[in-house]
Amino acid sequence: MIELGSLKLNSRYSLAPLAGYTNLAFRLSVRALGGLGLATTDLVNARALLQTSRKTMELIQTCPEDRPVAVQIYGTHPGEMRDAAQWLENYGVSAVDINMGCPVNKVVRGGGGSAMMCDTVNTVALVRTVVESVRIPVTVKMRLGWDDDTLSAPYFARAFEQVGVAGITIHGRTRAQGFGGRVNLDGIRAAVEAVDRIPILGNGDVRTVADAEHMRRATGCAGIAIGRGALLNPWFFAQLAHREATGEERPPATYRERLEFMDRHFHLLVAHRGEHFACLTFRKVANWYCRVLRPGHAIQQRLMMIDSVAEFERIVEEISDLLNRRMECDWPDADLSIRVPSGPVERW
Repeated sequence: MIELGSLKLNSRYSLAPLAGYTNLAFRLSVRALGGLGLATTDLVNARALLQTSRKTMELIQTCPEDRPVAVQIYGTHPGEMRDAAQWLENYGVSAVDINMGCPVNKVVRGGGGSAMMCDTVNTVALVRTVVESVRIPVTVKMRLGWDDDTLSAPYFARAFEQVGVAGITIHGRTRAQGFGGRVNLDGIRAAVEAVDRIPILGNGDVRTVADAEHMRRATGCAGIAIGRGALLNPWFFAQLAHREATGEERPPATYRERLEFMDRHFHLLVAHRGEHFACLTFRKVANWYCRVLRPGHAIQQRLMMIDSVAEFERIVEEISDLLNRRMECDWPDADLSIRVPSGPVERW
């Protein structure tokens, strides 16, 4: 359905990288539900990758069932980015994604992430170096520009296509916006119209099937990369694929299915990384699950302090008992609002 160079994706809907969330266990859990075209790992530093730091190796952990998968890298030194891409090709990933969209100060202050959009000559040269160093597809994720006065995405999209980039994901905000304000669909469309053949994926504020359809109509993008929307609704990709194939809405997941997904996610974390890591990692996502399961404050607090498999399984049993005592139609509505960081970008 979408071709990123030699890589053919069976769906136009991809899982965008989210720091701290899109680890192997979550990717595998989402893949099992269907409809996912490509999944991308957390953002990793090219230099740290070459040093095979423990934390970086954890972030890029994968397995044969986790395909197709891209690893997203960032950095400003062409040689390091080239060597990191070659390392990843030998590691066996499906594609390398270059980050030009991260707004966080610790990334941009060194010239990485969205700061790369302020240096047209060196950025295009760096991307060319990476593309020419590997056989697997190289993609780029970027924003519309640094601010409203420098909407450089169309220029970069055109330049990247010319140097051989296989596809581009565009978050429809500037770096100055961070995650505030609305996504600029016209800005994404300008980038789509700037290229001749490579696919552009839209990203940002896609929370429902209707949002996805509107983005595709308004921008002409070939596909959509979904981030936070997938945390709240892991069935999103399957729902989008079903709608596209049949024209019909797929029923939302039941609370029983949501509980089973949470259970599967946690146990995959344990299987891949061990009990201690699984508990620490799950604490980060406990709030997301509680917002859709609505098990009550007491259970939520326990999930956020989970320290053993045994405790997790007791909590799952308690939530299951709640489900047994209440009809699905009587269960509290899930909180599907998406909260994003507040305050100045530099402090995120």
